[in-house]
Amino acid sequence: MTIRRAFADLSVGQVHYAACGDADAPAVLLLHQSPRSWAEYRAVLPLLGARYRAIAMDTAGFGDSSDGGVPASIAQWARVACELLDALNIRQADVVGHHTGGVVAIELAAAFPDRVRGLVLSSTPYTGEAFRIARAQRPPIDEVAPSDDGSHLAALWKKRQGFYPPGRPDLLEAFVLDALKVGHRVEEGHRAVASYRMEERIGRVTQPALIIRATGDSFAAPHAIELQHHLPQGRIVDIDGGMVPLPDQMPEAFAQTVLSFLSTLP
Repeated sequence: MTIRRAFADLSVGQVHYAACGDADAPAVLLLHQSPRSWAEYRAVLPLLGARYRAIAMDTAGFGDSSDGGVPASIAQWARVACELLDALNIRQADVVGHHTGGVVAIELAAAFPDRVRGLVLSSTPYTGEAFRIARAQRPPIDEVAPSDDGSHLAALWKKRQGFYPPGRPDLLEAFVLDALKVGHRVEEGHRAVASYRMEERIGRVTQPALIIRATGDSFAAPHAIELQHHLPQGRIVDIDGGMVPLPDQMPEAFAQTVLSFLSTLP
């Protein structure tokens, strides 16, 4: 199935997205983790596109999307995502978010409830006060100091290596490519997540929700129970062996989990 890529002219400038499936089918919007791009869903798009109009956007300021000079924030990224729905004449969509994308999906559902039918929150952290305090005490996640000999590229690889499955250098290559594209702004997504006051917003989310817990994701998996506590309508589904790069690590299992949930929605 063909993936078609395009740009939409939005308030921040040109925003890039990739789409797959019948333009008249119900829409599914996919939001990626930081500092990745739409490519995180490259293998997932055709699987969802068999039944839906699947759209994976580059978050404003990531991939090939402009940020318009507007400071990065979860609220800003949710507004731009809603602008993309407007530009594509999509009245309502199901929204799938992974890591940072899941946090943006929560804000999108809270700020624009009539635009979101259902939510899939994959490896999504609960960013309450305890999260913010803990994050402030930890070093940068992906930031590395530039070096003349290029050793910072290996350092970037090694920072993520423990969170990725062994024997899959292709997944780390994809991460490094996206991280290099973002350049010195590689930590912007992590900082935006760390400053998002989810406890003030999540109570507005009433849509049906699926919480995907990747059992091998030591960062995000512990958040699933707390997230469900604040989303009592949410159901947790485990994907065994899934790690930080879940959508491109296990696209078939990821897509099937999403499709199974979407099939239950009215």
